Amino acid sequence: MTGLHWGILATGGIAHAFTSDLRTAGLDVAAVGSRSLDNARAFAEKYDIPHAHGSYEELVADPDVDIVYIATPHPGHVDNALLALEHGKHVLVEKPFTLNQAEAAAIRDAAAAKGLLAMEAMWTRYLPHMVRIREIIAAGTLGELRVVSADHTQKISTDPAHRLNDLALGGGALLDLGIYPLSFAVDVLGLPERITAVARLSDAGSDAEVATAMVHPGGTVSTTVSSSRGAGANTAQIVGTEARIEIDRVWYTPTSFRVTLPSNEVAEEYTSEVEGRGMQYQALAAERLVAAGVGSNDILPIDETVAIMGVLDEVRRQIGVVYPTER
Repeated sequence: MTGLHWGILATGGIAHAFTSDLRTAGLDVAAVGSRSLDNARAFAEKYDIPHAHGSYEELVADPDVDIVYIATPHPGHVDNALLALEHGKHVLVEKPFTLNQAEAAAIRDAAAAKGLLAMEAMWTRYLPHMVRIREIIAAGTLGELRVVSADHTQKISTDPAHRLNDLALGGGALLDLGIYPLSFAVDVLGLPERITAVARLSDAGSDAEVATAMVHPGGTVSTTVSSSRGAGANTAQIVGTEARIEIDRVWYTPTSFRVTLPSNEVAEEYTSEVEGRGMQYQALAAERLVAAGVGSNDILPIDETVAIMGVLDEVRRQIGVVYPTER
């Protein structure tokens, strides 16, 4: 631990999950900010946070805060992150990082200009089982990589006013759910060279189901499926010429996996032992990066985050989804 003081910007469900894991890891949470002072005070009382602020501006101006976790709905990410950066705070921005690539690049460039950390809160990449999977791949255990497949499918409310269905809030399966398997495919195979996407849209015009087929460097292939209308297996696999990795449900949370040979002999089994939800690992990584002078994040570089937002832009272009702020 580096002694960084965290500020929590917004008090929704994801902010509760993250702050709970910060406390589990023994990290310092100095302040919380909400547009409602009552909400901020209730949040602060629950997690024993010293300072509660009734606006985001007050939070980022708090001298006791070093790094801000951005937990607002997607359309607010860019303005909230830029506000924190303007006040000299590092930022960990909840995924999806922004609504689109242009907004992501704006955050990246603002952070670089001030020598501050801007990092996407893609917590899955920092989980112990994912760290071990990258070690196995790097060791050549799987041989030549051929295919990655993953799904993120959940049954969520069909109410048009629900956040996941409201285009004005960046609603749809892609940004909330599809970001996980797409980022996973990029993590394993690199950025795609070709993208094909299909979708079924809701009556509100948001994407209820999205499927992608992508070709990555060297001709490797990935497939992803996301849905907000039905709960699927939520598993993933990486297939190589010498072995495959099968990640159990729910693959993007602390879970188990197997390394299986073509003969179906299991060469390795891994089971996660994680306290809490596991969101503390990304926070610990952010603290290490700040302590190292905001060096390059080898798990998820900011340039890769920006590029992944470009992949999501292309998927949306192909399926015909445009957010109101982009028109």
